[in-house]
Amino acid sequence: MARPSPIFDVMAALPLDVSAAEAEAVAQERWGVEAVARVLPGERDRNFHLRDRAGREFVLKFANPAEDAGFRAMQIAALRHIERVDPGLDVPRMVALPGGGFETAVRHRSGAVQQARLLSWLQGVPIGEAAPGRAQREAYGAALARLQDALASFRDPAAAGHEMAWDLQHAPKLAGIAFAVRHEGARRALGALLDWFARDVVPVVAGLPRQIVHNDLNRMNVLVDPADHARIAGIIDFGDIAETAVLYDVAIAAVQLPVGDVGLAEGLGDFLLGYGAGRLGREAVALLPGLMALRLALGMTLASWHRHTQPDNPHFDVSDAVFERRLGVIAGLQEPGLVAAVLEGYGRDGGGV
Repeated sequence: MARPSPIFDVMAALPLDVSAAEAEAVAQERWGVEAVARVLPGERDRNFHLRDRAGREFVLKFANPAEDAGFRAMQIAALRHIERVDPGLDVPRMVALPGGGFETAVRHRSGAVQQARLLSWLQGVPIGEAAPGRAQREAYGAALARLQDALASFRDPAAAGHEMAWDLQHAPKLAGIAFAVRHEGARRALGALLDWFARDVVPVVAGLPRQIVHNDLNRMNVLVDPADHARIAGIIDFGDIAETAVLYDVAIAAVQLPVGDVGLAEGLGDFLLGYGAGRLGREAVALLPGLMALRLALGMTLASWHRHTQPDNPHFDVSDAVFERRLGVIAGLQEPGLVAAVLEGYGRDGGGV
């Protein structure tokens, strides 16, 4: 059995327990924001939604003490970069401390020190809870392209040295924690996908564009307008940003694509049309279904690792029903003819060679 990579260490570290009352005190003492706090879900950090008497809303984040300082700084810098180069793009804004800076050290009641930062709250409905449709899928693809364009000129020294477990380029390291996946079918699917990745993906991706990307456009991180579910109202949660292949970022977004009203090939066609014909070559597009399947296998594996290292953490559901649902989607992504159907639509819409 391969030894687990250090890349997974931060995922095994529980966030410090912070109460809503403690969050309210920090917001008032450090930012002068008097507000009511409620807990938000989070994988590694402790997060709160704040609302003050004037109706202003914020997100207060207490970083996991195991998180690297350079990586936290990169998240802040990325949001500030987007604000400068594309101020109309709806992403959270950093809220500065009265004395300057965006992060403040807070001593936990256990004696440990954690860093807190405050961001603006974006209004909207998570796309996973919205009514799907062609216009929405096109808008989703267009939003991803716009975000990638905004980040294309962003550079940060922490990017090269930070390995993010959710980044598909590090998928081979999942072999070291596959033992935590108790579902035999899921383990087999992971092994087959890792073999495919090494054989068919790595040689192609080596020649494709790379940059810092969001790396986690999922159904909770993409918001739509409550009054118009075809309009993207915001993109949130930059906690998994990574410097990686642009194609991987596209695959991550695509696997969360709402396609309940059409078939998978047609839904991917809508998404790619919005993303932009010619941004990906046909060789890269042909890898998308497999990379989407790999992302699902990665999610099952990391959830299993979380449950293995944090058995009392309710954030991760690795029930048999969840495994079976995911495996069903993976099987659909591996259906013969899917790649050809996606490529046919991509070529019809003017996709590059």
